[in-house]
Amino acid sequence: MKSYIIRIELETSEPLIWRKVVMPAGATFNMLHDIIQQTSNFQSGYPYEPYHLFEFDLPEEGIRVTNDEQAYEEHQYYKKNKKLFVERLKKADPKHKRFEENYQKRLATIVRQPTRIKIDEYIEKHGQLIYRYDFGDDWKFRVVLEEIVNDYHFGFPTLLAGAETAPPEDVGGLPGFYEFLKIYRDEQHPEHEEIKVWAAGMYFKEYDPERINEFLKSRMYKKTEWDKIRHENYDVIEDKYRKA
Repeated sequence: MKSYIIRIELETSEPLIWRKVVMPAGATFNMLHDIIQQTSNFQSGYPYEPYHLFEFDLPEEGIRVTNDEQAYEEHQYYKKNKKLFVERLKKADPKHKRFEENYQKRLATIVRQPTRIKIDEYIEKHGQLIYRYDFGDDWKFRVVLEEIVNDYHFGFPTLLAGAETAPPEDVGGLPGFYEFLKIYRDEQHPEHEEIKVWAAGMYFKEYDPERINEFLKSRMYKKTEWDKIRHENYDVIEDKYRKA
């Protein structure tokens, strides 16, 4: 089936935290959000309840795809009441007019819900997507389309490669993550045991490809083409992308 090989990079991380994933075409932005979550240590993707807000910014299209329901409702209100906003801008105090212009520009940006729009058109057209998660810690990922293939036959994504352990929730951005790792990996540090307990509460794990692929199996959104896979009673014998 038609599939995408993508590279997910956590921007400004050093050494670079990255994952290479093959995924069937036809995924929604919400599914891509789940994939990023499941290949990291975050807890806001399936099967967990939303923990933080996220967005995919498509400035070339004037579109913002987000689970921020307030932003969606504000945009819908703006669309239905454009005349009201035109008059509001005309009457704005000159000292506040620039603020009002910027506010209305933000409202005019099309806001789409991630469960209702697929990634295909946008990732093929632009070659990459920007994903932001947790606007407090302010994580920014770049999702790069490396290749379009037609010989991947599983109905769920598969991790192909990657490097470095990803940060847990609420760690305080990259500076906080680096400090956390320093303590977590130093058994002699006076705060080591305390940080281990905190990390366990955040479901933190070191980078583990096998564990990630077990998670990714749950994100089935296409029918697996078993007739094109060497298997015995659905146990994979040999496959280019997935061993089991």
